[in-house]
Parts: sequence; structure tokens; C-alpha cells
Amino acid sequence: MTFNQSSLFGQIDDLQDLAIIERPIRRSLKTAEEIEKLTVDEDLNDIERAVFLLSSGQDVQRASVVVNLPNLVRQNPAETFRRVVPKVREVLHVAGVEMQLAAAGSFLTILQDDIILIQTHTHSILQIVLLNLDHRDAVVSNAWLETLLSAIDALPKETIRQEILNPLVSKAQLSQSVQARLASCRILGKVASKFECQMVKKDLLPLVRSLCQDVEYEVRSCMCRQLENIARGIGVDHTKVVVLPELVELARDEGSTVRLAAFDTIVNLLEMFDSDDRTRVIFPLVKAFCEKCFKADEAVLASLSFQYGRLCHGLSGSFTEDQHLWFLEFYKKLCILGLHLENGHCESQAYPLELERKYELVRKNCAYNFPAMVLFADPKCFLSELYPTFSSLCNDPEISVRRTAAAGFHEVAKLLGPNVHYIHKELVTLLQDDSLEVLDALMNSLQETLELATSRGDGAGSDSKQVSVPDLIPALAAAEQKAAASLRWRVHERLLQRYACLPRVISGDQIYFRFLQRMFTIITTNNVLPVQREAARTLCVFLRYNRKLEQRQEIIGKVVDQLAQGKSYWNRLRYLDLCEIAMELFSKSYFCKHFLAPALELVNDPVANVRYKLCCMLPRLKSTIRLPSEKPLLQQLEFCVRRLLCREKDKDVVSTIRKTVLDLDKMDITEPYHKRHERDLLDQKKEKEENLLLEMEQLERQQSEGKLTIDKHADKKRKEMKKAKLARSRSLSSHPTTSKMVNSDKPPKGKESSSGSGTAKGTLVPINDDTLRSHHFSTASTSMSPTPSTSMPVLIRSNTTNTLDHRSNGTKDTQSRKLTIQRKSNSFGMQSGRE
Repeated sequence: MTFNQSSLFGQIDDLQDLAIIERPIRRSLKTAEEIEKLTVDEDLNDIERAVFLLSSGQDVQRASVVVNLPNLVRQNPAETFRRVVPKVREVLHVAGVEMQLAAAGSFLTILQDDIILIQTHTHSILQIVLLNLDHRDAVVSNAWLETLLSAIDALPKETIRQEILNPLVSKAQLSQSVQARLASCRILGKVASKFECQMVKKDLLPLVRSLCQDVEYEVRSCMCRQLENIARGIGVDHTKVVVLPELVELARDEGSTVRLAAFDTIVNLLEMFDSDDRTRVIFPLVKAFCEKCFKADEAVLASLSFQYGRLCHGLSGSFTEDQHLWFLEFYKKLCILGLHLENGHCESQAYPLELERKYELVRKNCAYNFPAMVLFADPKCFLSELYPTFSSLCNDPEISVRRTAAAGFHEVAKLLGPNVHYIHKELVTLLQDDSLEVLDALMNSLQETLELATSRGDGAGSDSKQVSVPDLIPALAAAEQKAAASLRWRVHERLLQRYACLPRVISGDQIYFRFLQRMFTIITTNNVLPVQREAARTLCVFLRYNRKLEQRQEIIGKVVDQLAQGKSYWNRLRYLDLCEIAMELFSKSYFCKHFLAPALELVNDPVANVRYKLCCMLPRLKSTIRLPSEKPLLQQLEFCVRRLLCREKDKDVVSTIRKTVLDLDKMDITEPYHKRHERDLLDQKKEKEENLLLEMEQLERQQSEGKLTIDKHADKKRKEMKKAKLARSRSLSSHPTTSKMVNSDKPPKGKESSSGSGTAKGTLVPINDDTLRSHHFSTASTSMSPTPSTSMPVLIRSNTTNTLDHRSNGTKDTQSRKLTIQRKSNSFGMQSGRE
């Protein structure tokens, strides 16, 4: 068998396989009889069609009628309630779960519709809803109950009294099922807010008391959770007399779920109890509840720990000092529940897995409530009362606890204010956490956290703050490295986005030496496009707020060299992405000066994708050019367009440049004036900010240079004073004549002048070292600006330029000059000695 024959038989086998696959599909098609059953007479109107389908249609057709019932009611309410709704009621007796749920949703829509508020129609709908509340399927029953509860908001009081409350009395009796009594509890809680206080007290409270004393703990727990609505319905006075005793009794119930419901209700109603009730009734009750849960009821501890912050704040106004201290100490116990401390580190004890998970949830809830507990304990007492607890939560062995502590870190820092240096160590610890989930939680408010941590360490904590900053920068760098090494690129992207706040937190030199090169590495080597673009945006922000001319020039040079002129087309594409970001952050003049020309040079790029992206960007690039000052750039852009139109061969680029030419022609015509004006105002604002940064840079440079010259002059004066004292002592010891004194005064002056010039040269030589040439180049360029500065910095700059010129001419000339100066001084000294 040849190769062609074998391939032919292989194709035949594939076709046979496809035929086998198609067989079940053909078998699943409807037969002629089934199609006949699904066919409906086209002459029937909507009502007749609905009745026909409900009577003899398939389940799918019946469900469609039930779903479409609100539309039928809007079109023809009288006929729908007379003919269709009774059929729906019959169908629901034998309907499945899906049709029951669809019917519950349709009837809720009808009850909430403003058009249908006719008493007879409402009665028929509510009868269907109440009838299906006792459905054997719990899911269906809950769906109908939710329908009824939602409908209560839209129904009038009289309808609720007649249609809902009257049947409710019989539903709440012990003879009814547990499910019916549970529904009665929720209905009572819902209707309590609809009626006046006297009506609730007279008609509903007896029913409430009986359900609070029901034999089933589920019913007691459900009714207990509805006591909040009952209390708000009857007011503060009746709550103290009626509801509070029931809550006290339920809080001592034998069922843990009932006690938990009572505790939650008490916390929610704290503002309705006066100070006397809180002190005499609530505090002992809650204290006993907490102690019992801590010793024997771990299941309730999770809810207790979650509500603990609200509980402490609600009762704090009525606490004595001892009670305040007890609640604070109990909170500390909850924070280390399930842990043991060894050498200052928290480690999990050996518990059964289920119990260990409960303890973990308790500590997580404690971390969630920690900011509230700082407020409860007073931030001034944080170091002595809560710092060990906070450190324990930040170093907890469970990730969920540390993640929750990290999510609320900025709130703790805000509360501490000037004492934020207390938690610098914990901030560094969370930044260096092994889990990316913890780092991701810290990212949500990283800017606020870093600003608080580095700007509020005044007063007593200023030294501590300065010590912590060097630890903070390596931690930030390590966090980025860890995110980059993981597969969770979204966390890395968010972290780079948050690092754009670093210019507001740390110095420009720290950013330049620790983070800028890392941004270049990410842009050029990372494989995830969103991460690369976010790194480019952060790099542009670093450049935007850098205040040193040499560093800015070096950054822009690297951008052009590594991206715009990079060997990889991927890097050149990233340069165009960076240009889009730069157009948002910088002014038009700054962008045109530094970024536009390298972008336009990419018109000659050998890769079509780069030229395609450049074509798409041309309208935006043109919008940055301001005429007539930047006319050469406009001519260069027009040359790029002509070049693409004439020489481009790629069809996608050709079609794009043709569309772009039309957009470029329409730019000045189609854009509204107010948008152009707003954009110009925004550009002026950016340019003012850039100029302000330049002025601040010049001012700082002048201040630093002025300080340098002052130090030099002070040093020079000190040396002159020492030499003058030495000369005076020598003259006094030798007792010279007046003529000799006159003659002897000259050599010291010559020596002083030569030594002064020598000291000047000695101080200028290290300034002209290669490491500082860029600095003096920038100062020489900025000295041309007409700023009202003193003459001292100008003299220093002129001296430095002279020495630079001498160096360029060679060292021989300077050495010969030094020799001649020394010879002259020596000969002058000899002559004076002879005289």
C-alpha cells in the first residue's frame, strides 16, 4: 500500500467517525408527532394561547406561560385573572421546582406593580402564595416566603391585616409544622415596622412571646433574631419592658444557636438601652456569655469575636475602669486563642483540625476588629496595652489572620498618628511576608500606609522613623521581586501601580538607585504585557517627580537607547506604550522635547507591527505639537505620513495610514472648542508644575553651593587667623626695628596670598573629580538663568570652568605656572631676608 492510499483510508476512517458522532444528534431531533404536539394554532390570541398551553402543553410551554404572566396582566388584567391565573394555580399543584421558582418570581413582580392594586386580584395572588408556603420542598417554600416578604413592602396596611396577619395566627400554633412556625417568625418581624406601636403591642406581642418559648430551638432562635425589628417597631420604652426580659431569658437558653442569636440581637440594640440597663443588665449578661463561650462553646466564639468591636464601643460609655480592663484582657485572650508563644514567636498548638479552623476564624475576626479596639483602649496606651497583640496578629502562623491584619494596617496607622513609628517593624514584616495574599491585602491602601508611616513620625519618634526607612526600602524592593517571581501577575501589576506613590514617600535618590533600573528590567524582560505597561507608567511617574537634571537626562537617555532604539521590536513597541503614558503625565512641550522625535523615527522600523502602532498614534502625537514654536516637529510628522503613504507595503499598515490621514485632516475641525480649551488648561497646569520642580531644583542647588562656599571661606579665615597669630608671635619674640617690621610684613602677605591661592586650588581640585562633573555641568547650565542669587556660587562655578579648561589644555601648563609662582615667592622671601 502506497502512502497516498494509506492517507486516503485514514481520511475515510475519519469520515466514518464523524458519521458515528452525528447519529445521536439525528436521533435527538423531534419526530413529526412531537412537532404536532408542540404546534399551536396561530389564530389564538395571547389569553387563549396561555390557557391552551397550561391545559395541554408541554412542561417547557407551561413554564414559558408562567414566566410571561406579568406581561399578560399588564395587557389584559381582567381576563388574565379570570382565565389564566386559576389554570396556573392548578398547574402549581403538580409542578416541579423550576416552575415553582418561576411562579414565585412572576407573582412578586405582579404584586409590586403599581397598576395591579385591585383587592380581588391581590386576594387571589396572596392565596396562591400562602398556599405554597407549606410546600414539602424547603427550597420552594423559602422562595414563596421571600416573595411574600418582599410583597409586604408594596401592600397596603389593610390588605396585610386581612390577608396575611389573620392566617398567621393559625400558622404560628404548635400544631403547625416547624417550617410554618419559622415562616411566621419572619413574617412577624417584617410586618412589625408597618403598623403603629399600639397595634404591634396588642396584636403581635402575644404571638412573639409564644414563639420565643417554642419547644423547638430553631423556632426560638429565628424569633430571637426578629426581636430587633419588633423593638424598633414598638419604641425604646416598650423595648425595655417587653423585649429586654425576653432577650435575657434567651441569652441563657440551653441551645447555643439561641444564645448566639440573643447575643447578636443585644449588640444590634445597644443604642436602645439606657446607661442603667447597660450597667446592671447587659454587662453581666455579656460577661457571663463571653466566659461560657471561652470555656465550653467554641462554635459561638466566631460570632462573638466578629461582633466584639461593636460590643465594646456600644458599652464603653457605661464601663467602669475595671470593666473596661476586663473586656480588653478578654480580647487579648481571643487574639492568641489556639497559639502558644515561644521565644517571642507565635506557633499553633496541636488541636483537631475542626477546632483549629474555629480558632483561626476567631483570630481572623480579632484582626478585623483591631482598629476598633485601638480606639477602645485609647491610642495613647497602644504601646503598653495592644502592641504585643498587634505584633502577634501580624506574625500569626495562619495566612488569613495576617492578611486581615494587613488589610486594616492603614487604619491602625491613622489612629496612632504621631506614634506610628511603633508599628514600623510590623509594616516591614508584612511587606516581607511569604504569602502573596498578605502582600495583596497590604496593597489596597499602600499609599496611605506609607505616607502615614514616613510623614507622622515626629516628636518622640523621629529617630525611630529615620532608622526604619532604610529597612522599608529593601522590604519594598523584596516585595516586588517576590511578586515578579510568582505566577500571579495581577498582584505584580497592582504592586507596580501602588509603587507610583513612592515619590511622595521616599527621596528621589533612593528611587533612582533602588527602583528605576528595576523598572527598566521589567519593561524589557517581563513576559506579561499589563505588567510591562504598568512598569512603564511607574517609570514615567518616577521621571515626572525627579528633581535632579542629571538623573532625568540619564533616564530619558536609557529610555531612548533601550526602548526606542532597542534591538527587540517588543521593546520598541513598549516605547510607544510609554509615549502614550508620557502624553498623559507630562506637558506637551516636555513630551515634544524628549519623546516625540524618537517616536517618529520608528517610521523606518523593519517590523510592521511597530509601524502599525505608530500609525494609530499619529493623531495623538500631532495634538502635542504647538505651533509655531514646534513647526520642525510638525514637518517631521508630515514627512513620516508621506513616507508611509509612498513606501509602505504591508496591507494593514497601508489601510491604517489612510484612515489616519483622514483623522489628521479632521482634527482641527471636528474637535469642540470647549474640549480643546480644557485640554490646554490642563497642559498649562502640567507645565507650571514642571517649571516649579525646576525652580525648586535650582534653589536647592544654590543653597547647597552657597553652603559649600561659606564652609570654604570659614576654613580660609581660620587658616589666615592662625598664620597671623603665628607671625605676630614670631615678631614679638625677635624685637625687630620699625623698618624691618615694614619690610618683614611683605613676605607674610606674599605667603598668605600664595597660600590662599593654594588653598583655593586645593579645594577646587576634588570638586572637579570625575564623579562630580555631571553635577557641575548642571550647575553651569542653570547659572545662566537670571535668578537673584549671591555672587559666591557664581564665582565657584567660574573657577570650576577655568580649571576644567586648564585640564583640557593639559597638565603641563598648570604645573609650569605652579613652579613659577613658587620661584617668585621663594626669591621674594630671600630678598626680604637679605634686607
